[in-house]
Amino acid sequence: MTGKPLALEEMVEVLKAAAEPSRLRILSLLAGGDLTVSDLTSILNQSQPRVSRHLKLLSEAGLISRYQEGSWAYFRLSEAPIQQGLSRALIGWQDSQDPLLLRDQERLAQVKAERHERATAYFSANAESWDQIRSLHIDEAMVEDALRSIIGEQSFQSMLDIGTGTGRLLEMFSPLYVRGVGIDINRDMLTVARTNLDQARVAHAQVRQGDIYALPVDRDGYDLVTIHQVLHFLDEPQSAIREAARALRPQGRLLVVDFAPHDLEFLRDEHAHLRLGFSDEQMTGWMKAAGLEPEKSVALEPQGGQASGLVIKMWLARDPRMLIADAA
Repeated sequence: MTGKPLALEEMVEVLKAAAEPSRLRILSLLAGGDLTVSDLTSILNQSQPRVSRHLKLLSEAGLISRYQEGSWAYFRLSEAPIQQGLSRALIGWQDSQDPLLLRDQERLAQVKAERHERATAYFSANAESWDQIRSLHIDEAMVEDALRSIIGEQSFQSMLDIGTGTGRLLEMFSPLYVRGVGIDINRDMLTVARTNLDQARVAHAQVRQGDIYALPVDRDGYDLVTIHQVLHFLDEPQSAIREAARALRPQGRLLVVDFAPHDLEFLRDEHAHLRLGFSDEQMTGWMKAAGLEPEKSVALEPQGGQASGLVIKMWLARDPRMLIADAA
């Protein structure tokens, strides 16, 4: 375990915050994913002021963290190594067959089932447009095989997926990273992503609402940043590339997946595509302007002789800065 050791008084405050039944139950629940005050109120069967008080104490002790998503506030276990290690140790030492903890898990399953219903409804409402676009390019399984090939099998510390949508890339690369974050502006899609990550048992990734032009993440914080089928919706894709580059660690990689140039105007008129694909010259130019070094590009052609099909392009670039070891 790494991280700055806690002073004696800090450690006492952390232990005090955790040493209460409801707060231990909250830590156990947050180990299974991000939850709102409303979720916890329903699961714990306690008043909102009481739950909020518990959350405040846990947050002040650094055991949990809070982030805003529109008018909703989500809570999760802290990423600070000492506090997270302590939380997970306490959770591991509890009797998982304790009747109260079992009931909490049953209610948590109900909350996740409700999320799944909302996600299913959203997919049903939008499935026709997605299926229409999907029919124009190659099978998703082939795209994912190409993604795995270009990223490789070497593990890394952290991943950021910009415009995460369904959370599929976070799920797909979850065996490789220690910590994953997905950003999306659409709250309905975030519900879909949380449901998918829950069902795939990916507990080391979180998703949150955010602006692609002003990412709510640390600078120089990620080994891999992905932007999958997002840039064609944007007025200023070059600004999104620049913002993504700021999130990369030295030697970190940026992977962009989008369409090659095409002339399917109906995508602009009916599906809000502001850009009809991107050329290699455009994309590599934006990457270089953001301080990155383009490394590779891959083209995936449509199958079955589709004359009007969409070509999917993948562009990989690297932050050229070198990691400098701390002499201390």
